[in-house]
Amino acid sequence: MIDPRRLRVLRAVADHRTVTAAAAALYLTPSAVSQQLAALEQETGHVLLTRSGRGVRLTAAGEILLTHAHEVVAQLERAEAELAAYAGGTAGELTVAAFATGIAEVLAPVIGLLAGRHPGIRLRVRDAEGDASLPMVLDGEADVALAVEYRGAPREDDRRLVRVPLYAEPFDAVLHAAHPLAGNPHVSLAELADSDWVGPYPGNPCHDVVVLACELAGFQPRLVHSSDDFRAVVALAGAGAGVALVPRSALRGMELKDTVVRPVEGPAATRRVFAAVRRGAEDHPLFRPVLDALREVAGSLTTN
Repeated sequence: MIDPRRLRVLRAVADHRTVTAAAAALYLTPSAVSQQLAALEQETGHVLLTRSGRGVRLTAAGEILLTHAHEVVAQLERAEAELAAYAGGTAGELTVAAFATGIAEVLAPVIGLLAGRHPGIRLRVRDAEGDASLPMVLDGEADVALAVEYRGAPREDDRRLVRVPLYAEPFDAVLHAAHPLAGNPHVSLAELADSDWVGPYPGNPCHDVVVLACELAGFQPRLVHSSDDFRAVVALAGAGAGVALVPRSALRGMELKDTVVRPVEGPAATRRVFAAVRRGAEDHPLFRPVLDALREVAGSLTTN
């Protein structure tokens, strides 16, 4: 009989590619993870891992077992949800990992909404970049992720997660007030091809959005200045250090000294925001009101 706890260990190793990283995610020692994997290989009668450079990769047998592991873990999440529903309990705490603008625009109003409708549900908020929240959910560090699409993100059909689309918002061009295009009602990205750029660091999902939009416009942006803080990005644009693309919601309430904000003409860079939970947890009586509230607040946002 296969111990389902060891299947969680196998999933963590498959996600993180090293025993050490998987152990850190599971709050175990590397030797404990190795012991669990050895026991799992003994239970199945197959070699499940092989060394690959500095890490490990699954064998063909390991990949087969991983597919079933996703289903087993999801089914255990469903069992917990059904038992919680049977008990009638809608009281407890969930940890939500979200990026800064998502916290301000969506999560803070959701907390207020839940306080009136479901006072027994408490949310614990963790600030995490849009590409960090999904691994936190998969590792069990968070229950709900407020995330954005990015290169390398788990696919929509990933068997480990359930996604809830929330909203999509355009990026606007931020220019110095004296920029030659500042007087135009709209800006074409191609017209900014020769400009210096200010933007997030590689690895930030918004960096991917900006670079992809520029590539579709026929050029690679010359990123001279980097910051993951959009207030810093806008300040640098206002100082004439470069041009930038910034999500529209991030500009709300921001001081726009010496800058102008212009919508982008033609196909625009877009940030697509969604919530995600571990598959099987979506109908848990604690999760369902939170996901419904996220949809409601996101639906009321003005992103145009």
